[in-house]
Amino acid sequence: MSSVVDVINIQTDFNAIREELIDEYLDQSQNFPWIVTFSGGKDSTLVAHLVFDILLELPPNLRTRQIYFVSNDTLVESPLVVSHMKKTLAQILKSAKILKLPIDGEITTPKVSETFWSLLIGKGYPSPNRGMRWCTDRLKIQPTSQYILNKVSEHGEVILLLGVRKDESTTRKASIESHQNLENSNLTPHTSLKNAYVYRPIVDISTDEVWEFLVFNNPPWGGSHRDLVQLYRDAKGGECPLILSEDDAPSCGTNSSRFGCWTCTVVTKDKSLQGFVDVGKTEFQPLLDFRDWLVEIRNDEKYRQYRRRNGQITMKNGKLIPGPFTIEARQMIFERLMQVQDEFGEELISPAEIEFIKRTWAEDVIENFERSKA
Repeated sequence: MSSVVDVINIQTDFNAIREELIDEYLDQSQNFPWIVTFSGGKDSTLVAHLVFDILLELPPNLRTRQIYFVSNDTLVESPLVVSHMKKTLAQILKSAKILKLPIDGEITTPKVSETFWSLLIGKGYPSPNRGMRWCTDRLKIQPTSQYILNKVSEHGEVILLLGVRKDESTTRKASIESHQNLENSNLTPHTSLKNAYVYRPIVDISTDEVWEFLVFNNPPWGGSHRDLVQLYRDAKGGECPLILSEDDAPSCGTNSSRFGCWTCTVVTKDKSLQGFVDVGKTEFQPLLDFRDWLVEIRNDEKYRQYRRRNGQITMKNGKLIPGPFTIEARQMIFERLMQVQDEFGEELISPAEIEFIKRTWAEDVIENFERSKA
């Protein structure tokens, strides 16, 4: 239990962060738009809270810098988590509009041809694992990076506000410290997005301080952070944050970052979804069972083609490296997914994805037939 002195000290720390944020916001030497990456987790919510705070603190005539909130929906996010993210972002944007704050926002999604189901069931990509994690770049990095690059094209340069902290993990601390700020600046050039700079306003804040702040301070857009706190309690863990580069990718699909895709086969066990089931949300059990089944069938050779999609056969140390799932296996996965969707009662795969999948199957049948005649 925190003492009154602890709470006062924490508020003092956050007042200093607010002052720095105001200085950065008013700095005319780099008056580019801010892009706040918002996953809906505790750290990005804290950054959003502080940014909203400082805008309310500034007089209207000084609110000249445009701020964009960008979130990512892989379309296979943990349902409770993505629901919370969408609800909170909608509240932020609604309040910003009422208060006439220069805030806009968008949720990025992968292209239909690049979704999890289009690649797994349509093209037969084997379920992702640590050695072949094809999902992160296509579902997370590419959609949000494209949004950022569009803003760079529109404005020349942008500044990304990330809710990353050294206290998250030893790996994250080492990653942060490996990037050098510009001289006399809090900004770091992004490693892969040209003309995008990174600003980490809560980089030195501890996890305990994050929670202390969120518990004792209601969000400036209204309501409280109680739903967020409860989400973490039920899920027994942390989040898979919004990822912008391969440097961030190790935090996705690890046992220490458990708010991610419900289909994630990179982790040994989906602890967050299991946590929801354990507290009585048994409607998620079919999703858990389906995900575990995907892990089981991945390396069963009877479900895999011997050729890769480009027609090549790959050998390693005299052993065949199997290619994608067979069309029969893809059809089996699709049928089971549709059963799970009926049982769950909410859409898990879109009509557009189903259309792409069936078109891809038809193309693959024709290509395999022509290859067999050659």
